[in-house]
Amino acid sequence: MKKFLLASAVALIGLGFVSPLSLHAQGSSDTVTIKDPAEYNAFNNAITQTDPKAKASACETFLSTYPQSVVKKTVLDSLEDAYSSYDMSKALDAATRLLQLEPNNLKALYLTVAGKKQQAGAAQGAAQAQLLDDSAAAAQKGLAATAPAGISADEFKKQKDAVEPFFHSAIATDALYSKKDYKGAIDEFRTELQKVTASNPDGTKSGPALNDTLTLGQTYTKLDPPDMKNAVWFLARAESYAPANYQPVIHKQAVYWYKRFHGSADGYDDIKALAAATVFPAGDIVIKPADTPADIANKYVTDNPDFANYPLGDTEFVLANASKDNAEKVFATLKDKVIVVPGVVIAATASQIQLAVTDDAKNDKKADFTINMKEPLADAEIPAVGATVGNLVGTFDSYTQSPAEIIMRDGAIQKEEKKKAPVAHKPAAGHHPAAH
Repeated sequence: MKKFLLASAVALIGLGFVSPLSLHAQGSSDTVTIKDPAEYNAFNNAITQTDPKAKASACETFLSTYPQSVVKKTVLDSLEDAYSSYDMSKALDAATRLLQLEPNNLKALYLTVAGKKQQAGAAQGAAQAQLLDDSAAAAQKGLAATAPAGISADEFKKQKDAVEPFFHSAIATDALYSKKDYKGAIDEFRTELQKVTASNPDGTKSGPALNDTLTLGQTYTKLDPPDMKNAVWFLARAESYAPANYQPVIHKQAVYWYKRFHGSADGYDDIKALAAATVFPAGDIVIKPADTPADIANKYVTDNPDFANYPLGDTEFVLANASKDNAEKVFATLKDKVIVVPGVVIAATASQIQLAVTDDAKNDKKADFTINMKEPLADAEIPAVGATVGNLVGTFDSYTQSPAEIIMRDGAIQKEEKKKAPVAHKPAAGHHPAAH
């Protein structure tokens, strides 16, 4: 498993340790009284330290000296703050200790989610998957958390609204990279963006939400089949707001999928402008799909009625992709016609030679013509696999559309002294018929 923070091609933001909450301890020390002066002095000394390492040390000393203190949660809260500035593993340990006392503590849950997610970014394989699972599990707890003692329902809701997008992002990241659950990841990323937009219409134009917009677009390409319309939309939006040095990389991805769907880059800038204006595509926004091979083949037949004089590659494309009626009309003009079939030998026996004739067939090393010999060939006459031949004569006999193949009968090796049969037109390159 690759490092997931780089698997998106670019990581637009780094994951920091600062929570989006205006964080203070849930269960403030203002609500309790420390009766022991020595304990009070130790507590005050711990939470007023300004150097993170000194603060962490003072908090640990306090917790060791007063393990049952009434302000234990407040000190653990300060401890996770101190550690999070320089030692993530210790910050996670402090958060774990705080969650044992207060399972619904959003700050500790957020820190756990963020810390595990960042650690996963530096790990690989099973270790990465486990860290992502742990991050997602903490995020699920955060989504289900209810207000603990010491905090009002309204204040808790404000805090949940602030962290819920990040929780959904963590669940999506786990689904994408650990579980390969692309649909689940898409659902969570979309929920994240919806929640961000609800609180801040411009919130997806930067930061983690922008990074996840990019990842969402890429995740749509992983579906089977890819959802190229949504992929293009979110990639185009990410391109619009990404830092300038990342835009060319994202542009290349977006245009690649746009061309796969639409057939050309025409109109991409219009889609990009629409995506820049709104987070989610409206139902009436349409990207016209590219013509299918069937569309192209049938149009070619309509526009070129001289079927008997098609280049050989175009004939094969039409027979493989046109409607059955159009294919039959074209083949009727070829049936029983004798031609020389040039190509690369894919397989050969005394009674049958299979050739790759079109450029696509040659590139794929697959036979698209089968010539059944009229008389068995002598061993010395059988061409070698991979050889290019231009002296095989055959008569059109039949064809199949899937797999695309033309079958010839009465095959023979043309002798130099005999009158040559008409030579087939040079096969057209590529998938589409050559223009006439």
